[in-house]
This record gives sequence, structure tokens and C-alpha cells, in this order.
Amino acid sequence: MRHLPQRTRAAVITLHAGPVTGHRPARPWQLAALRMRPVLRSSASAVSLDETLLGQVRYRCRGWNDGDTEQDALRALSELGLLVGDVPVVLVGHAMGGRAALRVAAHPQVRGVVALAPWLPNGEPVAQLVGRSVLLVHGHDGRASGVQVWGYAERTRAAGARAGVVVVRGGGPWMMRRAGAWHRTVASAVRQVSRPPARGLGPQAVWSSSGPIFV
Repeated sequence: MRHLPQRTRAAVITLHAGPVTGHRPARPWQLAALRMRPVLRSSASAVSLDETLLGQVRYRCRGWNDGDTEQDALRALSELGLLVGDVPVVLVGHAMGGRAALRVAAHPQVRGVVALAPWLPNGEPVAQLVGRSVLLVHGHDGRASGVQVWGYAERTRAAGARAGVVVVRGGGPWMMRRAGAWHRTVASAVRQVSRPPARGLGPQAVWSSSGPIFV
């Protein structure tokens, strides 16, 4: 837990990246976890800290491992409900964490997902995103190609979700190049998903565009 207000009305939870397979214990000082700290700070700038909990999912193991990360995300959401009750949640996931966030979006507390350079293997399910707001953000040379990301967004829309794609020009998959642009985009994305419609990237353009929005 990074920030717990006295009266919580909403939550933003981050999920960091990791390898496809990795059974060693995950630690908060590992680079993938540390990379999400400025992402969470950027998210904090888009919400009211007087009423929004900020946290990060703690994984048992470093890797996806056939769904370990997804199960860890579901466990974290259950623990959140016990801690603060039935509050709306925005999930912000990077790479493997983005895949997990999208997978668990059917949880009743999840309002939407911001997926950063998401890992989207072919055939990823989208039915769980019905009624959710989803923003997929990636760089030109991100882990998931533009075709993959836009195809996933289109399938998500067809399933009944509110979905958009934002591309960070020159941004790489680890959000190190043009880090400021990534972080500003995260803040705008969290604002749009948590309190749509809002100013920033141009919400109507993002949600209804026939192609990605470039920043």
C-alpha cells in the first residue's frame, strides 16, 4: 500500500512487468516493480488523494507461470475489498501486468484498465471487459505491435467495452525513452478511465477514433 486515505472512495492499483516464466520470489526492489513508482505518482496527480487509495499488487513469483500473476491480481482485489469495501478501482498494468489487469477486469470493483505496452498474445480473451473502460498505451517499438494492440482494442469494443489506443511517439516497451511523455499519458489515461469524460488526450477522440491517438 502506498497511500491510504482516512475515507477511501476509489483506488488505483498498479501491476508491474515480469517474464513469461519465473518461479523465484518477486521482491519490491526489483527493477520491474521500481519502474512503476513514477507511474503510480503520475496516477496520483490525476485523482483526489483525500479519497483515493494507491497501491501495487505484490506477486508471489516473478513470472506469469501459466496465470500466477492473474491469480495474484484477483487476490489483491479481494484483499482491497476487505480493507476498504466496495470502491471503484482503476488498474494500471505494464507488460505482463497489463495482461493480468485486462484478464481480471470482470471483477465487480474494476471500473477500467490502463494497459502500458501490454503483453497481448494472440487469442487473449476480451469478454471480461464488457462495460469497462480500457486504454491501451504503447510505444512505436513496444512489445505488442500496433496491429496487435489495435486489433485487441477493436475486439474489445465489439465485446461491449469502451476502448481506445494511445501511442507514445518514440516510446519503447520499458517506458524509459520519453519517460515524461509516458507519465503524462498515464495521468491523462487514469483521469479518463476513473472520471470519464475528462480533458486531456481528448476523450471522445480516444474512445471513438478509427485509429490510435499519437502523443
